[in-house]
Amino acid sequence: MTKQFRIQTLNAISGAGLSRFPDERYDVGGNVTEPHALLVRSAKLHDVPIPDSVMAIARAGAGTNNIPVDAMTRRGIPVFNTPGANANAVKELVLAGLFIASRNLIPAARFAHELTGDDAEIARAVEAGKKQFVGFELPGRTLGVIGLGAIGVQVANAALGLGLNVVGFDPGISVEHAWHLSAEVERAETMEEVFRRADILTVHVPLIEATRGLVSTQRIALMKETAVLLNFARAEIVDEAAVVAALDEGTLGGYVCDFPSTAVHKHPKCISLPHLGASTKEAERNCAVMAVDELRGFLEDGQVHNSVNFPEAVLPREPGTRRLVIVNQNVPNMVGQVSTLVAEHGQNIANLLNRSRGDLAVTLVDVEGELGEDVLEQLRAIDGVLSARALEPAA
Repeated sequence: MTKQFRIQTLNAISGAGLSRFPDERYDVGGNVTEPHALLVRSAKLHDVPIPDSVMAIARAGAGTNNIPVDAMTRRGIPVFNTPGANANAVKELVLAGLFIASRNLIPAARFAHELTGDDAEIARAVEAGKKQFVGFELPGRTLGVIGLGAIGVQVANAALGLGLNVVGFDPGISVEHAWHLSAEVERAETMEEVFRRADILTVHVPLIEATRGLVSTQRIALMKETAVLLNFARAEIVDEAAVVAALDEGTLGGYVCDFPSTAVHKHPKCISLPHLGASTKEAERNCAVMAVDELRGFLEDGQVHNSVNFPEAVLPREPGTRRLVIVNQNVPNMVGQVSTLVAEHGQNIANLLNRSRGDLAVTLVDVEGELGEDVLEQLRAIDGVLSARALEPAA
């Protein structure tokens, strides 16, 4: 039986998400050909031909650096991600990083692992050696948080519960995240203020050109000599050479990150973990569920939610109508041309939504009555229209 939609998975995706694709309508798997959508985690798509059949791509995770977003935008293909789905998992790892840094837990555990002899000899070695791992307690110290999105907000709020003073900076904080941020988190006027004040600094920003090397030589120079830097966002946000130089010079206390490299993974003042931020069963499940729901929303209803390159476009279906989903360049009179064409075919528009983002726009039109292929062909022929399709009638 021919199914309505074909989804190609390019990584192992949690079954909790895949099970949300109705079996009678979706063909899902790694060997699917001519897919309507791609579902990925870490698979790199930059050098992979994207079939002409693809209408959408979803990544079960927050970052989309493995996807050629600009190229997909030019083709009128939305790229979805799952912001916040792994926020709790990353928050917990950041909190672990706080304790790792403050109590020297990794070198202490390594020391204990290498002890030899009988119990009496081990006990004497412990008493003689433990003083080299003396740490510090968290209450009263200041945590600086750069980036107050889904993860940054959770980290900031949790840190308050540990007795830390928290100062944060995010000039673009959303209303939703601002609502969830504790009033006890102090707002810094500049990013540099956070670098100066923090005893521990954690960064939670996406990797874009503006944030590459955000933790730079100049900003590290503002930090306290005893300060510890945490990076559980993206490796490239931190200038590793600058961090290593500061650690070697004694102008930075330590570095804990989720991204091992030749520069840091054996440095005595660095602790690197093997990219564990989203590596929990719960996070993988949450990301898969969100990604699947986003793909279904777009394929079945033309809805756009959590896209990194398309505008948010959510319009409830009108019962008994057929929906036109049009992706177009954001140019004048596009809605007028679409409306006129539909009217010329004797159709009444029951509902309409047009949303734009930069040079791109999405137009959703609910039409009463039948829609012939000739309507779609004429819509696609409009200058600036990237794609047009008609959906099944709403129940």
